[in-house]
Amino acid sequence: MNEEIINKLKNILNISEKSIRNTLNLLSEGNTIPFIARYRKEVTGNLDETIIRSIEKEYTYNVNLLKRKEEVKRLIAEKGLLTEEISKKLDEAEKLIDIEDIYRPFKEKKKTKATDAIKNGLEPLAKILMSFNVFGSLKEVAKKYLNENVKTVDDALEGAGYIISEWISDNAYFRKQIRYLTYHNGILTSKRKNNSVDELKTYEMYYDFKESVKYLKMYRVLAINRGEDEGVLSVSIVVDEKLIYDFLESKIIKNNNNLELSKFIKNAIVDAYKRLIAPSIEREIRSELKDKAEDVAIANFSNNLEKLLLQPPIKERTVLGFDPAYRTGCKLAVLDKTGKPLKIAVIYPHEPKCEYEKSKEILLNLINEYNIDIIAIGNGTASRESEAFVADVIKQAKRKVEYIIVSEAGASVYSASPLAIAEFPDLHVEERSAISIGRRLEDPLSELVKIDPESIGVGLYQHDVTNKKLKESLNFTTEKIVNQVGVNLNTASPSILKYISGLTKTTIDKIINYRNQNGKFTSRDELLKNKILTNKTYEQAIGFLRVLNGDNPLDTTSIHPESYNSALKLLVYLESSLNDLGTYKLQEKLSKINKDEVSRLLNIDKYTLDDIIDSLIKPNRDIRDELEKPLLRSDILHLEDLKVGMKLQGTVRNVVDFGAFVDIGIKNDGLIHISKMSDKFIKHPSEILSVGDIIDVYVDDINMEKQKVSLSLKAI
Repeated sequence: MNEEIINKLKNILNISEKSIRNTLNLLSEGNTIPFIARYRKEVTGNLDETIIRSIEKEYTYNVNLLKRKEEVKRLIAEKGLLTEEISKKLDEAEKLIDIEDIYRPFKEKKKTKATDAIKNGLEPLAKILMSFNVFGSLKEVAKKYLNENVKTVDDALEGAGYIISEWISDNAYFRKQIRYLTYHNGILTSKRKNNSVDELKTYEMYYDFKESVKYLKMYRVLAINRGEDEGVLSVSIVVDEKLIYDFLESKIIKNNNNLELSKFIKNAIVDAYKRLIAPSIEREIRSELKDKAEDVAIANFSNNLEKLLLQPPIKERTVLGFDPAYRTGCKLAVLDKTGKPLKIAVIYPHEPKCEYEKSKEILLNLINEYNIDIIAIGNGTASRESEAFVADVIKQAKRKVEYIIVSEAGASVYSASPLAIAEFPDLHVEERSAISIGRRLEDPLSELVKIDPESIGVGLYQHDVTNKKLKESLNFTTEKIVNQVGVNLNTASPSILKYISGLTKTTIDKIINYRNQNGKFTSRDELLKNKILTNKTYEQAIGFLRVLNGDNPLDTTSIHPESYNSALKLLVYLESSLNDLGTYKLQEKLSKINKDEVSRLLNIDKYTLDDIIDSLIKPNRDIRDELEKPLLRSDILHLEDLKVGMKLQGTVRNVVDFGAFVDIGIKNDGLIHISKMSDKFIKHPSEILSVGDIIDVYVDDINMEKQKVSLSLKAI
């Protein structure tokens, strides 16, 4: 473990050295991030999953940085050119780009104008000119270097100029300062290319766009990059070149006694910057901007995904999943309170068949026969027409029925997947989709984990970021949420088990096979007794696997078996038993204890004690139950019904850099621009809103032509 890196991380992450060292030790021992965050709080100082992951990533990055420094030292030393000064500069480099700048002069170069000139014997001339120890005509000096490859003094001076230009370009200090000047003074510009095609005017705002590089909004970076990739935009960074030339001249030109030489060196400086430095620096800055923009977009996507996965399940309700369509008909799936399909049907209320009355009759019969409580309507094609149809039908139902619009992003991907085919081999793709839509309401987490996270569609620019980085971040988020919620060992699908800490495909297969052959697990320790899990895997996973109605009531809780004795000691101390779990009587006793005293008396650390107390009060606690339930509707709203200033209730569907999209029950989601969210300055809409939030909004503007509505969190 590198102490220098640990000390660096302490300052970067503002975490104690002890917490960082302990966390790295736990990771090196093969412990997973969810396990460390949940069951080793006393060791890490109660660090959460995100911080632990940051420690892991930063440490790995810095270890690799250190390896590159040593590699570069070795490569330079092999040439016999490593000095104490170069070694010190490498040790002080904090970024990979700084290391590469230092290494640049020593790299083996491909054929360049400068390498040709050096080959032709002009390097000594270049050194004399750069020494500024030249008196008289440059041509007189250059005559000494003529040879069979260099025929004229002009050729000699031109070659020497190329060598000097490359020296300037290879200077690490110069490059670092020019990069700084360009970033802080440069303007990113984009213009529409002549004869480019942009039929939908997707990039219209970037046809003649200028913005300071250092203040550039990250979501604009990705949009501009896409426009450039699609051949619509030409993009460049423009900077006042005088700033660059003044800087370089002040560092390079030692005296102005020889005006001819000064002019020659100034020309070399211009050539170095325009031909070698500027294109390279622009690529580096744009690459850095892209990396930052990707990080922002991915973080936003992950945050939205987290909120979506944490949507509270609708329990103890019979749901009808409704997959809207025109020509192929609307697929209906009646699901019981556990998500089991009871009935599949197809209706054609829309064009081209327009069997409105017949469709109404079928839907009413299903509602009445199966006691439907809620209809979950997918938000795809024909969604709003289907909403109007459902709102009309439920008015005539014999019981109270509500509906909700459910995101069906990724439902088609799942429905055609091998997983869905294995689950429902006798159903068509659309019928499986209707089941998925309904299940997304009954238990969003269990259903959404069947879909690749990047297909869920709760972000922007997901196709403009590096897929590997996006996938890693979204998988981490999914893993974090699944383990925070926990799963029922006897009902969990392979799709959700794959996110449980420590489990692999092999161990998941063993769990499923055991269930199929032996029925339900009656205790957690069956996983060990039957050698389904190794000791290490059991340690990592078992706290997140629940056994309901089993032999040991503690198996219902999130208490880790390693703490069962501590939990039992606490119950004895309270003169209670396992039969008292979840009772008001036990809750009363626990509310009155002195935690510090009990922690010392029973030798339980404060974090574990808090977790045990929470679990004894709510044995099968689901963190999602404490969140706001989805907004259900019973009637439709039209754009024509709206008036500026009207107060409405809606559900946040997506949070992006410039605002949030809210479902208020009309055809298109309304947009709350970031400027309409608060009277105070906010950096990002996620400071105020999250996906799934149910909020009060006010109509700010109505555009009938575009069928769009602008909303505000502030009263109009």
